[in-house]
This record gives sequence, C-alpha cells and structure tokens, in this order.
Amino acid sequence: MTIDETNPLRRLSLDELRLRTSTKWTAYPPDVLPLWVAEMDTPVAEPVVRAVTRAMERGDTGYASGMEYAQALDAFARERWDWDGVVEDRTAIMPDVMLGIVEILKLITSPGDAVVVNPPVYPPFYAFVEHMDRRIVEAPLDEAGRIDPVALESACREAVRGGRRAAYLLCSPHNPTGTVHTAGELAAVAELTAGHGVRVVVDEIHAPLVLSGARFVPYLSVPGAESAFSLMSASKAWHLAGLKAALAVAGPAAAADLARLPWEVSHGPSHVGVIAHTAALRHGGDWLDAVLAGLDGNRRLLADLLARQLPEVGYALPEATYLAWLDCRPLGLGSTAASVFLEHGRVALTSGTNYGPGGAGHVRLNFATSPEVLTEAVGRMRKAVDATLQE
Repeated sequence: MTIDETNPLRRLSLDELRLRTSTKWTAYPPDVLPLWVAEMDTPVAEPVVRAVTRAMERGDTGYASGMEYAQALDAFARERWDWDGVVEDRTAIMPDVMLGIVEILKLITSPGDAVVVNPPVYPPFYAFVEHMDRRIVEAPLDEAGRIDPVALESACREAVRGGRRAAYLLCSPHNPTGTVHTAGELAAVAELTAGHGVRVVVDEIHAPLVLSGARFVPYLSVPGAESAFSLMSASKAWHLAGLKAALAVAGPAAAADLARLPWEVSHGPSHVGVIAHTAALRHGGDWLDAVLAGLDGNRRLLADLLARQLPEVGYALPEATYLAWLDCRPLGLGSTAASVFLEHGRVALTSGTNYGPGGAGHVRLNFATSPEVLTEAVGRMRKAVDATLQE
C-alpha cells in the first residue's frame, strides 16, 4: 500500500497491523481481513504517545485522580461544539462508557425497571442492561434510521407502566447507523421523555467522529435535558480503547444523583488511560482532523465500491462514526450474511442480528482502515456472494 504521512489511515501496512495483539487482530486467522470490531488501523497520535511515554518514564502508573480529563473535555467541547456544559463538579471519571452507563442506571433505576433503547443498536446496550436485571423496552428507529417519536412515545408509556422508574438509553451519534441526531430531534426527545418521567442517559462516545456535512449536538445542550446524563470518552476517536477511561457528565438537575455515585467507581479507570485521553483532547486536534478527512474519503470510496461490485447492497453514507451499516437482504443470503462473507470471502464483519430488531440481513463494516484494505475487502465480499450463488 502507499504510505501517506498526512492520512493516519494510510500510515501502516497490513503486515505491520498484523503484529498487533488486540482482539481485532487475534480473533480470526491471519488470512481474514478484520473489519468488525471498532478499532482503527492507525498509529496513535504523537501527543498521546509522548504523554504516555513520559508517564512510564516517571513511573506515574498509580490510581486515577484529579480533574484534568474534565478540563480537557470542557476545552474540547467549547472549541468543537460551542458548548460549555462540561462543568467540573458535575463530572465523574468512569472505567469506560458502558460501565459508566451501568453505574448511572443504578443511580436512577432499580432492578426490574425498564430501559428504553432504539434498535438496531450497539449490542452491549442489551447485554449490560439485562445483566443488571433491568427490562429492555424497544423503540425501533424508523426506515431512515432516525428516532421514531411514535415508537418512543409508546415505549416510554410502557416503560413507566405501574408507576415504575425508567430510563432511556440513547446512542448519539447512533451505532451502527451513523445517524447524527439533530437539535430538533433531541429537543423533542427531551420533551417527550420528561412528559413520562423517563430519565435520559446518552452514550456520546462517537461525538468527535462527526463527518463533513453533519453537526454534533450534545444532548445536555438542548432545552429540557437538565436531568439527563452523558457518557463521553476519547477512546473511539483517538484509537484508545485499550487505555480505559471515560467521563460521566450530569445536567444541572442531575448533579445530586451523580453525587451519590459510590466512591469506589473512581478506582476503575486507568490512570494512564486518563493521561492518554487528556492529551488526545488537548493536543490531538490536528491528528483527529486528519483522521476525519480519511474517514470521509473512505465512506465515499465504500459507496463507489459497492455501487460497482455489490449494487444490490443498501448503504447510506453515515453522518458519523467509522461504521457502515449495510443492508444485505437483497443478496438473498438470509439473516447471517456476515458468516457468508467470512466463510467464502475471508472478511470478518459484525452480524446485524446482534443489534436487535431491524438488524437481520445486515452487517456492520468498520471502514477505519486504508483504502487498499477497504477495496480488497469489498472485492472479497463480491467473490463470496458469487461463490454462494454457485453452490
């Protein structure tokens, strides 16, 4: 592949990437192109490397402490989103976004209470919620992949039936569709949920990864969201999933709830992770912009590749994330298209069946890789379909 120093997605060869020992590169045999789990094929931003290296050199590897992460996120949010809602005394460091969601849900719901979700949605929303003995109530996205107010109204009504407490776990930007919810949509959510007494918890981990043509709106910035919580992290945007850390941000009316968070939760985050995330937010802006430019090119390249080689596949350009949600139902591969691409094409994708209603017949493809790998992957997918049709 061509090495392009200006595009982090073209800095590493496939041979270099295969030296990695993370789950993306070890879950499948080496002949498989892994475009499944949300890890990027980039080097780490140099400011993050410097910060972590200095921490190692001084032995700064103890427990997480301080407000540096919150201060860095506040500065980033003001610059990128024109939002001043990351107030230090309404934040808490969390081990990661999903564990932070669990801790917040423990504060505002009880066992047996309901949590509303918008399928198709990130599978851990189901697994983590059900593991903590809460009920899932589904409010499916509409055909365009956007929040359906009618479905959400019905789900909220069901969630609080019998006078129980309930929460709405919102994914913004949405995973796997890449939808960026608008200010109007989010304000409507705030009004609707408040009318039913449903508390909103928002996973905004992909917020820095909004692509050209769309604008991220922090949920806590919309009218009526004062009692909500946001979970944010630098992990997805700067390829730091293995350096665990996240922040919970409470709206003004949720500060008292956040204050009840057990003190031991703050022992979960990695101190080195906090250092890395802080450096990314403060000094990794140029690197992020280069990644966003590369991702914008890749989402358009994928559209072109699919149009030429798999025109039956449904694909709408995602507005955010580096995840493509592909409707493979017209290919006639059944509900397990991912297994066909793996078995016959040696391309690992994530099966849509894991994402709840609306996911059958779909696959999620991670396009945070080089254009060369993406091109090879779609070519293999075409061959897999041909091989299946010939059987």
